[in-house]
Amino acid sequence: MRVLLVDDHPLILSALQSVIQGLGDDVVVTGVATGRAAREALLERQGDFDLVLLDLQLGDANGFDLLADLRQSYPALPVVVISASDRSSDVIRAIDMGAMGFVPKRASNDTLCEALRLVMAGSVYVPPMSMGLDSGRDEEVPLRSPRPASGGVASQGAYQTQPSLASLGLTPRQTDVLALLLQGKPNKLIARELNLSVETVKDHVAAVLRALGVNSRTQAVLAVSQITQQHGSFSTWRSPGPPPRH
Repeated sequence: MRVLLVDDHPLILSALQSVIQGLGDDVVVTGVATGRAAREALLERQGDFDLVLLDLQLGDANGFDLLADLRQSYPALPVVVISASDRSSDVIRAIDMGAMGFVPKRASNDTLCEALRLVMAGSVYVPPMSMGLDSGRDEEVPLRSPRPASGGVASQGAYQTQPSLASLGLTPRQTDVLALLLQGKPNKLIARELNLSVETVKDHVAAVLRALGVNSRTQAVLAVSQITQQHGSFSTWRSPGPPPRH
């Protein structure tokens, strides 16, 4: 696995490199300190990276701006945000912009390694606290717990006892739609990948949001992240569907 690590703090850059390289003998980490260096590394070695770890506070660039550039130029390349911030507004913004994970720098080494494993397995990682309050620092972004398979209404903030994805009662096609939704793909692209009409995809997306008990795609990503942290990665649970068409 080839990882591009972007952080402008030398000590943190070195520490993160050591932790990530500890994931396996086949892990190669390239560390850069600026947004410009990150862009140059990606241009010089197009297709040579499997994952990008991105700090939001860079001396020469805004991390969110760089994230937007990465998602536009390299849509298939997973990006995980590593940040000193753990505000829910930053987590939600990063996921909404296409990041596959958000790991606060205060997290343990084990948490970082588990987050990277989840992302490389096709899941999304967000810190558990992002589902709740930010101690009044930001506007609340409440998420309801997914509805149990029995149809009962789960209570607010019941993420300690998340149901499994399998218990949500999604059909195989809804599961396929959810998998592509988690990759940030719009309805038109999902329709093309699954050979469905856009209207049918909209119906499936609405059904998935209802099953998860959320109101938006970003909330769905956050909810699935919480579920997979308790019950295993989404890619190991989802039913097999037709291979994506490229």
